[in-house]
Amino acid sequence: MDTNVRQLAERLLQTGYDDLPEREQRLLKRLAKRTAISRNINEEFHERLTLGQKLADQVAAFGGSWTFIIIFGVVLAVWIVLNTLLLARQDVFDPYPFVFLNLVLSMLAAIQAPVIMMSQNRQSNKDRMAAAHDYEINLKSELEIMSLHDKLDRVRNEQLSAILQRQEDQLNEIREVLTRLQGG
Repeated sequence: MDTNVRQLAERLLQTGYDDLPEREQRLLKRLAKRTAISRNINEEFHERLTLGQKLADQVAAFGGSWTFIIIFGVVLAVWIVLNTLLLARQDVFDPYPFVFLNLVLSMLAAIQAPVIMMSQNRQSNKDRMAAAHDYEINLKSELEIMSLHDKLDRVRNEQLSAILQRQEDQLNEIREVLTRLQGG
């Protein structure tokens, strides 16, 4: 294991590397190597979807659209009008109270509800994945900022030490001059 990664864990997180969860260890390795951790979660998630899952998402998207609502309303209106007009001729396909229509609507709802729930569950998984990724990015940013603060503190301390050393040297020179003036 790279000692740089262990030092980062101890210095920035005040803990041992081995005590960290796996994803934080992975994050520290990337921080030490100066590699990016951001990635496109949408692409990564959609690459893993099966054909059935993609189809379920499309059905859920269509089932929750205005296009579906308008088409559905038109189909219902046509069904009711046709069966009402045919009622006058006694050739009724589905007489009032439209029992067959109710059966079709119930079957549609029974099929559509689980498909929409599957899509929503996948969206929840995608949201969890995105939240975990956001956590990693935020943690890396926080660690980078802490590291920058440490570097700035070191630079400031080095500069202060150099200034103090120059002042000490100047004081010594002043003392020498005063000593020569007093003794001379």
